[in-house]
Amino acid sequence: LIIAYAPCINHGINMSRSQNEEKLAVEAGYWPLYRFDPRLKEEGKNPFTLDSKEPTGNFKEFLMGEVRYSSLTRTFPQAAEKLFEKAEKDMKDRFETYKKLAAA
Repeated sequence: LIIAYAPCINHGINMSRSQNEEKLAVEAGYWPLYRFDPRLKEEGKNPFTLDSKEPTGNFKEFLMGEVRYSSLTRTFPQAAEKLFEKAEKDMKDRFETYKKLAAA
């Protein structure tokens, strides 16, 4: 099973740049790369592998690059800011959890 980040025209990006958008999503921590193979547990190995490095991109800048998020700031600026802050905190917490899973 492969779960992928696949930008679409509704994201408001130039579709010829979708691979770059995917790269930015990973760098910002929006879309971490990992693998899970339950068969490895039977071999005494960790079934979870974190392939992403620590996020290096700007999370909010990544969000603002997509119309679905930037339009929220025009309609509900205060609510949007709170949601973006929560999303970034959740991303950081999730990444820490993934690091622990990978180290187990």
